[in-house]
Formats: sequence, structure tokens, C-alpha cells
Amino acid sequence: MFKRYRRTRSNTLFRDLLQESRLVIDDFIYPLFIKEGRGVKIEVSSMPGVFQMSIDEAIKECDELKRLGIRSIILFGIPTIKDSVGSEAMDEDGIIAKATREIKRSHEDMLVVVDVCFCEYTDHGHCGVLDPKTKNVHNDATLLNLKKQSLILAQAGADMLAPSGMMDGMVKSIRDELDKNGFENLPIMSYSTKFASAYYGPFRDVAQSSPSFGDRKTYQENPANRREAILESLEDEAQGADILMVKPALAYLDIVRDIRERTLLPLAVYNVSGEYAMLKMAGKAGLIDYEKCVLETMLSFKRAGADIIISYHAKEIANFLNS
Repeated sequence: MFKRYRRTRSNTLFRDLLQESRLVIDDFIYPLFIKEGRGVKIEVSSMPGVFQMSIDEAIKECDELKRLGIRSIILFGIPTIKDSVGSEAMDEDGIIAKATREIKRSHEDMLVVVDVCFCEYTDHGHCGVLDPKTKNVHNDATLLNLKKQSLILAQAGADMLAPSGMMDGMVKSIRDELDKNGFENLPIMSYSTKFASAYYGPFRDVAQSSPSFGDRKTYQENPANRREAILESLEDEAQGADILMVKPALAYLDIVRDIRERTLLPLAVYNVSGEYAMLKMAGKAGLIDYEKCVLETMLSFKRAGADIIISYHAKEIANFLNS
């Protein structure tokens, strides 16, 4: 009887030697949600273990992250004041510009990635300037504001920009603005294939970014479209993106693999809030072996072709890998 596979699975040493996909803590970026004030650390009920925090608390959090071996974070802002165009995102004293400066001052050795978008900053919750006639996001007017936002964040000391608004031409616009102002070496990690997904619900609780009307289907990717999803990422590569991204991750592993087979650029996935919350709730209910399911999910991202994983599980994974 043919027993090749049983032979090479016969003991731990063989299995470890032949394991194809591996997790290391350097694969991960941990999201932080920054709020005005001091001493603020508010847990979000729909995302246990995830907090809104003030800049001083975020600096403390970075101490904990580095102790765990996590050296990369991505920042999202929760401004006090919102308006129709997201003005605070284009203010050098805005919440994320301030947070970037202060975190880098305290943690020069931390890689600080910043989300570049307007949904957290607009009073309508959409990702840019609204066309007064159609009430849809106006693509080109939003590109102008993305340039301003990007330059502010670059000047604040961000190590990488991550535009997430899914505007056509956003990577080229940002790249041109950065290069023109002496930031030729600042990388762009584009949310190059971001779906109009139902998995974002808890994120909108923590970031306070739910649209006040309608949805984001006029600019985010249709979950049913495979070929278009591939084209979006390849287009961002052509415009100068340094890293591509698929968001969400778990329900779109086929897209991750499709893009991986068509590009040599680094590829990130965003393990989004809904994916996180489902595992959290299932673990709390005793329905799954939580640790094993988290690690298996992360391995699925690596197996599909991801190089980088943005995940709210990152601190837990560090503990799992170090145990």
C-alpha cells in the first residue's frame, strides 16, 4: 500500500521540517484607535480587547507591543469635530498627525503606518467629498484632499501611508504629491482591493465611522467580482503602490491567491473586525478551541499568499507563539 504521506507525518520532527507556511510575529501590524483627551482607554463592546485610547495611552500600549515583539502599528483617528469634508484629517494639529509625532518621539523604533481616508472625519461617514447633485463621493475632489492629508501625515513622521478610500487614481495622486515634496522614500501600502463587505460592522463602532445614509458600494469593490478585484490591485501596482492589500481577508482567500499569482509586490491582508468578533464570541461560548482556531486562520492567510497580516489578534498571537 502507498504510504508516502503517512511516512512524512509520522513524528513531530518530520512535520516541523516539512511545514510550508509559518507565522512569525514580524508578519503582523496591530491597529490602534486614537481619541482626544488624556488617560482615555475605552473597551469596545463588539470587539473585546480592542480599545479607543488617547495618545498617552497609545504610547503606553506601544511599550507593551514591543515587549511582545510587535513593532508595527496602524493608526486610525476618532476626531472630536467632524464636518462635510473631513477637515481635521488635513490639519497638522489633527488627531492622527499629533499621535504620529508623539508616538514616533517616544518610540522611534516603532513602524507607524497611518490610514489615509476620510470616513472617520466626515459628518456623513463617507470616504470623501460628496457631489452635491448625486450625493455620491466625488472622486477627483476627494483626490485633492487625499493629497493634503497625505502630506500632513508624511510631515508628521509617518513611516508608511495606507490609503483606504478606494478612489480611482488615489495611489498616483498621493505618490506624485509625496515625490513633489521630498518624500520619495515614503512607501504606500494601498488598500488596493477593498470590498463593500458586511464584515466591517464592529470597526464602525470603534472608529465611529458608519455612513449616515446609503452605503459604500459606489466606490468599494463588489464582493461578487473576482476579475475586477484582481484588476484593482494590478492598477494600484501600476500607479506606484509599494504594497498591495486585500480587505477583508477570510472570505476572500481566493482573491488573495489570485493577486499573489499575478504580482511580485508584498501583499497584505486585513483580518477585519467582523472576523475577529466571530472568533471572539465563538471562543467565549466554548464552541471552538480559540487559540487553535486563531492560529489556523492566520496560517490560512499565509498559505493563500499574504506576507503581512493586519490583525486585532496580534497581541494574542504573540503570546501564543511565545508560549
